[in-house]
Amino acid sequence: MSTDTRSAGTETKGAIELTLAMVLSGTIGVFVIESGASPFNVVFFRCLFGTATLGLYCLVRGFFKNHGFTPKKLGLAALGGVFIVFNWAFLFKSYKDTSISVATVVYHTQPFYVMLLGAVLFRDKLTAAKFGWLGVAFIGLILVAGVSAADLTGGGDSAYVTGLGYALLAAVFYGISTVITKRVTGVRPHLVALVQLVLGIFLLLPFTQLSEMKGLGGDWGWLVGLGVIHTCVMYVLMYSAYQKLPTPKIAVLAFVYPAVAMLMDWAVYGHSVSLLQALGIPLIVAASLGINLGWSFAGRRAPVAPTEEPAPAAGAVAASKTEIKTGGTR
Repeated sequence: MSTDTRSAGTETKGAIELTLAMVLSGTIGVFVIESGASPFNVVFFRCLFGTATLGLYCLVRGFFKNHGFTPKKLGLAALGGVFIVFNWAFLFKSYKDTSISVATVVYHTQPFYVMLLGAVLFRDKLTAAKFGWLGVAFIGLILVAGVSAADLTGGGDSAYVTGLGYALLAAVFYGISTVITKRVTGVRPHLVALVQLVLGIFLLLPFTQLSEMKGLGGDWGWLVGLGVIHTCVMYVLMYSAYQKLPTPKIAVLAFVYPAVAMLMDWAVYGHSVSLLQALGIPLIVAASLGINLGWSFAGRRAPVAPTEEPAPAAGAVAASKTEIKTGGTR
């Protein structure tokens, strides 16, 4: 007998909240590009405005009382924040070198790096099914990348190949942050995110070129939006939804994010993926769901060992409840 006591109304509310959060996440690329700022500047001001608004929210809600942090948990949250902040910078750089669509799909190979890091660092079991899904994802990644032989030999678009590398590096950094931050338990996710945003301000200050911001004018609105809408509002919606939804529903709704990102890329910039690239997208989606939901190729769900509820890193969005609550993005 199921022990899940969620009511239909509660799940519906959670589904609406998570869908709205994923729609907002899908518009991040447009805000990044339209701001006209360099990737490190964008991340710096996202952290700055995000700290102000999310910090105010936590203060009003009384989250600073009985926060649950210990020196070890605070250190782990901060260490995860180092990788999450640079993960953003690399992803935003990839938007400009490739496209929002390609960068977003390549970035969604995150769960596989989490799986591999868990196996290497913590000896998590890798089943034959997981290896199979990893192979499916790799084929999908090759198709989505759309790299030609000329690109690899220097006769093509080297910036595009570099952009793909940034997207992959961002995904790896996300995976490292996930593995670290999932060890932070008993702390509200909002506070973990806030610690990482504050850290990002000081971490990125040496890389930020404030002189470039003098002529930004009305484009400041895009940066404020990234901090207020895509950090504070989006996180609040996500963290609220996680408590109301079962893992399978979260896993499916999480893919609203790349779908909206691709739609925005086409509607605003006229970018679309080729037929060959489009064939790779469902492979990555299926493999991600297969990994996160424990699907086997025999058609039955593989048993998943129970785990502690982890706290998320800042900006966490992934295809399962555990992954969403532990990693970083957009």
